[in-house]
Amino acid sequence: MERRNVVVTGVAALTSLGLDADSTWKNLVAGKPGISTIETDEFDTTDLPCRIAGQIKNFKPEDFIEKKELKKVDRFIQFALAASDELMKDARIDIDNIDTNRFGVVIGTGIGGLPAIEKHHNIMLKRGVRKLSPFFIPIVIGNLASGQVSIRHKLKGPNSCIVTACATGTHSIGDAARMIERGDADIIIAGGTEAVITPLALGGFSAAKALSTRNEEPEKASRPFDLDRDGFIMGEGCGLVMLESEEHAKARKARIYASVEGYGLSADAYHITSPAPGGEGAVRCMKMCLDDKKTDPSKVDYINAHGTSTPAGDAGETEAMKTTFGDHANAVAISSTKSMISHLLGAAGGVEA
Repeated sequence: MERRNVVVTGVAALTSLGLDADSTWKNLVAGKPGISTIETDEFDTTDLPCRIAGQIKNFKPEDFIEKKELKKVDRFIQFALAASDELMKDARIDIDNIDTNRFGVVIGTGIGGLPAIEKHHNIMLKRGVRKLSPFFIPIVIGNLASGQVSIRHKLKGPNSCIVTACATGTHSIGDAARMIERGDADIIIAGGTEAVITPLALGGFSAAKALSTRNEEPEKASRPFDLDRDGFIMGEGCGLVMLESEEHAKARKARIYASVEGYGLSADAYHITSPAPGGEGAVRCMKMCLDDKKTDPSKVDYINAHGTSTPAGDAGETEAMKTTFGDHANAVAISSTKSMISHLLGAAGGVEA
């Protein structure tokens, strides 16, 4: 079966740097930091080891969702719905002239509706099980981000939710591209969404010694590849791309931003959080991506590193890049945008793409 070429025809982002892709990009290249002290009336941060995050502080869900519907969607779903509206506009989609049976959605999330889980657990403990909302389950399950987006835009093609921790957003885009390549769909919304700045998530990652504790200097806390790095900073947001077969995009005279030239995925079967020595799993993954369409490593001019700012992760990734690219690793540009927008967990790959 002949593989179809896949292109990107739209982008959307919702981050601590901006409520859309344009403002996020402008603030990113201007060097504006998106990490700050957590501001919330929902919980007390006093006893938390890490009290800073890449928090979106000016998002108003009622601008995108009817008030009566807000009780049915947790924050990660709200982000996906808002970003999907931006994406449809950016991709210049005329829904009346597209076969929606071949229009899919693949939006993943690493953790899903943790804020609603914490909230409703407290309600049950204090007021009893009968006080739980009938919408509790649809509010929290991860696939309802892609589900609600499909309902909003009447998209009836493949619908899926990838859950692979920090790789979620990237896997969503890669798997969606494969669906289009093999002819399962012509066009797919793909990416990731996450919103878990909560006591349980912050406390859990802190207990695992994964978060930075530079609470007094939030703008300098996330420092990928720096000698004095001490952990990552949690963030929230959503990043989506519109993927299409090149034939479909050209037929509707779409604006084409880029093409998908390769995809790889692997496991190192080593440890639940630490990379294998030398980053061998990442080496195999990158080589799979390069081999997918026979890309010469010397043609790669930029690598957006995972670069979480953890001691083990950054070191392993550095070794993996040097092994994969050899001498070219000294010439290729490498950076991690997590230094500014923090680590968006399941949404990281979507935004960074």
